[in-house]
Amino acid sequence: MEVQIYTDGSCLGNPGPGGWAALLIKGGREKLISGGKKETTNNQMELTAVIKSLSALRRPCNVEVYSDSQYVVKGMKHWVHNWKKNNWKTAAKKPVSNQELWEKLCKVAEKHEITWHWVKAHSGHPENERVDEAAREEAMASAGN
Repeated sequence: MEVQIYTDGSCLGNPGPGGWAALLIKGGREKLISGGKKETTNNQMELTAVIKSLSALRRPCNVEVYSDSQYVVKGMKHWVHNWKKNNWKTAAKKPVSNQELWEKLCKVAEKHEITWHWVKAHSGHPENERVDEAAREEAMASAGN
């Protein structure tokens, strides 16, 4: 089963109130999921969007994940293997930021075949713009606006 997922996170201030959103597309059908948190960071919301979207898949899938977060895409494509090998330490021997979220992401990702794609933010990409708007709305709701 082939699934496309578009994700984004948003934060008003960093840290501050945040939101995340993901658009799942399978066989021409779409589902938008989103949520927020009162006190968080942008990177935490970016990671949460991917975790929640992959967790929404009921069985193993071939997944194309699209994110405008270099942090998420480079993390999963290039960095996470060495972080795990080095007991969740960076190349500079410092603890990996957001380790708990990275571990959750690795756990939910392991049952799927995933291809990671970076999308330039605010470049007119329709699905990225949709999740950006939904994540921003969740951040505003979390702020009480």
